[in-house]
Amino acid sequence: MKPHSVEIELRLARSRPWLDLDALRRAGEVALDDAGWSGEGLSIAIVTDAEIAAIHAEYLDDPTETDVITFDLRDESERGVPLAARTGGELVVSADTAERCAKERGHDPLLEAQLYVVHGALHLLGEDDHDEDDRRRMRTRERAVFERLGLPYPF
Repeated sequence: MKPHSVEIELRLARSRPWLDLDALRRAGEVALDDAGWSGEGLSIAIVTDAEIAAIHAEYLDDPTETDVITFDLRDESERGVPLAARTGGELVVSADTAERCAKERGHDPLLEAQLYVVHGALHLLGEDDHDEDDRRRMRTRERAVFERLGLPYPF
């Protein structure tokens, strides 16, 4: 299977030496591949806490920072279409949150950002984590993607 198209846009005022765009791109590709996605790829925007809070407020009516926001870019008429025909989505990932949470959890910010990419891609693919059963299923799928990436699972 050919790799999925994963484009990354940096919207950061300052460089982050830990940011490895190829590693983030690969995390998105593997997460999509793991779910059998064969439609268009994924766009990932790497932003600051201020920017993700503004996006969170505008689109989800919550003005707080968050780790990742997932946007399904299919139009409403495609929502029931099988994965093979989907046209893609966008993830907005906070570099600031990745740095802060990685420090709290004692690992690398890149690993944290990769978790956000995988988590967001799984949301795009229909996974949810609002109740305990859904959260358990989401964590199992995240863990499987991290195994395929050859990375330690950060939870």
